[in-house]
Amino acid sequence: MSDLNNSIRKWALKNAADFGSASAGKVLGRVLADHPEKKSDVQGTMSLIAAECAKINSLSKEELTAELSKFEFEEKPKEEEGERKITVPNAVQNRVVTRFPPEPSGFPHIGHAKAAFLDYEIARQYGGHMLLRMDDTNPEKEKAEFVDAITDGLKWLGIKWKGEITYTSDYMDKIYEYADELILKHKAYVCTCSAEEVKKGREHGTECDCRAQMAEDHILAFRKMIAGKMDEGAAVLRFRGNMKAENSVMRDPTLFRIIKAPHYRRGEKYKCWPSYDFVAPIIDSIEGVTHALRSKEYELRDELYYTILRALELRPVHMLSISRLSISGAPLSKRLITPLLAEGKVSGYDDPRLPTLAALRRRGIRPEAIRTFVLSFGLTKVESEPGWTKLLSENRKMIDAVSPRRFFVPEPVRMELNGAPSRIISLRNHPQIEALGSRSVEASSPLYIPLADISALTDGETFRLKDWCNVKITGRREEECLLPDGTRAVRPIVTAEFVSETGDVSRKVQWVSETQKKPARVLIPGDLLDAEGKYNADSLKTVWGWVEPSAASGPLAEAALAGGNPYAPKATFQFERFAFVTLDKKDGETLQFIQVSE
Repeated sequence: MSDLNNSIRKWALKNAADFGSASAGKVLGRVLADHPEKKSDVQGTMSLIAAECAKINSLSKEELTAELSKFEFEEKPKEEEGERKITVPNAVQNRVVTRFPPEPSGFPHIGHAKAAFLDYEIARQYGGHMLLRMDDTNPEKEKAEFVDAITDGLKWLGIKWKGEITYTSDYMDKIYEYADELILKHKAYVCTCSAEEVKKGREHGTECDCRAQMAEDHILAFRKMIAGKMDEGAAVLRFRGNMKAENSVMRDPTLFRIIKAPHYRRGEKYKCWPSYDFVAPIIDSIEGVTHALRSKEYELRDELYYTILRALELRPVHMLSISRLSISGAPLSKRLITPLLAEGKVSGYDDPRLPTLAALRRRGIRPEAIRTFVLSFGLTKVESEPGWTKLLSENRKMIDAVSPRRFFVPEPVRMELNGAPSRIISLRNHPQIEALGSRSVEASSPLYIPLADISALTDGETFRLKDWCNVKITGRREEECLLPDGTRAVRPIVTAEFVSETGDVSRKVQWVSETQKKPARVLIPGDLLDAEGKYNADSLKTVWGWVEPSAASGPLAEAALAGGNPYAPKATFQFERFAFVTLDKKDGETLQFIQVSE
């Protein structure tokens, strides 16, 4: 049995054992992982897999078990600590060229970050370089603002590309020449059938009459398409594949369609635009790309990619398939985000509940954390939809040592303290990092402590005002108070008395003096979508409180409030006994923060 047939039988048996019957589509990915050279012949490989699956599905359970026992399945070894090498097939040191080819039709998100970091890291680790190309051949969707958002996002992530950005739309005349070549080689033809007729022909594997016309007729028809002398939908240029192919992608796919909407860069110069299936292999080849990554959802289209390269006799490119990355509870697609924007359920593409790069940057997620997070999935084709936990955990490791500590009092309760010595005390900005220095805080009465602590304390119980003194509650009453959000309401007021400067107590409470309190609100993002994919109305909470004034001090904080360098790290703090937060903006006298991690 050949290595290929051995691999097919092995994974078909495993698939049948795992799921009750073998599915050719599920087995294909495993076989291609063992034999990547077969990506250029998906149709032939699929035929072999389908035949083997049919044989295996006829086995009894005992026969299946017996056959499966003839193969060994190694457990995946645990990754060693530290950065791992990303290995790709057919890579030559110092000669690897990758490309990141986003379509500028929306704002970049963490899924783009995964693809871009893999492209960048593969090239870097092999001593090569990455190209940046805008795949902009759909004028109805693309905008210059999205180009800017993508490039800004990549710069913020620290991803560097070689040379100038290229645009697929700049190659249009060359792309037309390649289309002519396919037509003259009888490998492409203009089809004027209706969309319904095309769909029906693909479903039934029947060829349309347009196929039979002479190449010269197709050239003339294609010229009319290019000149804009045909209406949208009146004709398409199709690849002459195999209408009975098991891989339905090869059933005469569309290569060009008529779109008369003006292009954001090219205006109304072009009215006949190529599909991604046609331009991707061509531009990859002529730009010198050696390894091209794309989502595994397009894996069946790899056969068309390689077929076009062969038909045009272009330099081959190695295609690598990777899984898509999503964040559970956070929408990525414009289809989901656009209605949320229209209905005012999110404030914009930088709403901190979204996984867009703009939102992650605003929330205070560090680029290094995103890099570590997305590269941890490697080149696997296993679909992943983790929650926020792993990313936020990586981020916390990076911000802990650089985040000054500050006192923030959520839902504050006024305390009148008797007998305590008023003074200016010096507090360290970080318990372990001396380089972060210290700040001065006025310790005086009246002051404020969190409602949750007051509710948990009993009268006469001794507790510590953190870094100041030990006190105990002597009484409670209710009065109208000014709240941090600027409103007035009846709230508890407690009286307390000084106990001692030092001494061990079980409870320590953060506080802010009346003379130094600054109004602050903290936005706490949660999952924007519930388990059913519906909008979660409780996904963004706001906590009001008083914060010490030094929460707006320091170079990063001052730069953030002044609208400084957008690529600089955000000012982050740890509000003691509350959470890690990022300084977002100043709204009048109110400081707004976003919780980045608990």
